[in-house]
Amino acid sequence: MTRFLSTSLQAQEPFFRLGLQQLEAANGHPNTDIHLTMDVMHKSKRKLLELDLDPKDTTPEELFHALEVKVSIDDKRLSRTLQTLAATHVSAEADITAGLVHALNDLPDSKRCFAIKQSAMKSILKKMPPKKAMKRLGYRSIDSLLKNETVVTIMATSWLTEGTTWQQKLLDSYKKLRPSDFEVRNMTLTTLASKRWTTIAEDIVGRSKHTILPFKELGAVVILPLPQTAPKGTVMLSLTMALHQMNEIRACSSFLKLSQMRGDFGCVVKSIAVSEPVLTSSVLDRPVPWHLVQRYYARLNDRFHEAIFEPHMQLEDMIWTPIEQALSHIDPSLKFWEDSAHLGVMHNDKPVSLHVIDAALNYCNKIAFSERVTQYFQVALWHELLLGYLRHDYVEQSVFKELQPSLATELALA
Repeated sequence: MTRFLSTSLQAQEPFFRLGLQQLEAANGHPNTDIHLTMDVMHKSKRKLLELDLDPKDTTPEELFHALEVKVSIDDKRLSRTLQTLAATHVSAEADITAGLVHALNDLPDSKRCFAIKQSAMKSILKKMPPKKAMKRLGYRSIDSLLKNETVVTIMATSWLTEGTTWQQKLLDSYKKLRPSDFEVRNMTLTTLASKRWTTIAEDIVGRSKHTILPFKELGAVVILPLPQTAPKGTVMLSLTMALHQMNEIRACSSFLKLSQMRGDFGCVVKSIAVSEPVLTSSVLDRPVPWHLVQRYYARLNDRFHEAIFEPHMQLEDMIWTPIEQALSHIDPSLKFWEDSAHLGVMHNDKPVSLHVIDAALNYCNKIAFSERVTQYFQVALWHELLLGYLRHDYVEQSVFKELQPSLATELALA
């Protein structure tokens, strides 16, 4: 086992090392961990060359600052691209947010998802009127609000204006939902009226440095308008975070479809609204995120077993589009980021991440080299390692034991 993986993942030792030894022994010692390490090192060197850096003579700190420059340049390019899209397809105002929404809706991959019906969500909202949201939107009665505003707009407004008590009551109400309260439809990718939301958008962006509000149970991503005070790099970060949330919605959608026979289906809905579903596995040292299973079958269609997933789920439900691939589809000049999510260069037991979201977070928040963000790289690297082992029948069969749609009693939620 390579030290690079253990250090990059900040793994607990000796458990991580022992777990990999067991996986290697069970699968005939394929050296999956070593192959992944060599792949990361080789591809990271190629990315340095694309940045006009010498892999033999570039310090990790120099790479970190080069990535900041790269994000800065790409953010400006992306802003121009989105303004052009807005002016061409939306309105003459060339609003970046409108262009971002158009770009997301125009992506070629399927946006079908399993989400709460509008009627079911309205029934929930009618029983617990979001009074602060009603005031914000200018309504005196809940009936008038539900008649004139979309469910997504009401939810976005409520989530931002109501307190934690109301939010918790809403989540608790999900426990009564049934599969019949859901339907298959396209994701909702939308923005809110700019004039109405300028002030609140400035507050949100000031705290989170992006404008994205995801509602996985609704199959919706709401993009707040970009305020004048938005930090540099916010456009890049907002788009990549939106793409990330679209994948999260796809994964949660397939998990909910698979869970339709569970007696605690409503509890599952509540859980996925705030966290990602995971599986337990006797051969891996930590829970396996459900969206890793989603990625596995999206990448290896021929491994999909209809008998395990049907009748509730088919291969077309297993969609996962790499963020960087979608990014370069929107703007081909951003191709540099393709296949970089799991790449990094080690420095003093902490990597410099080449993941586009980490890089954008570092740039937007003006994070110092010593405090650099690496969380998205670590998740991507861990997933690449697990994907490598899932290709082996022994590990795949272990995970299959957790995929009994009619029972699903062992499925856990993080």
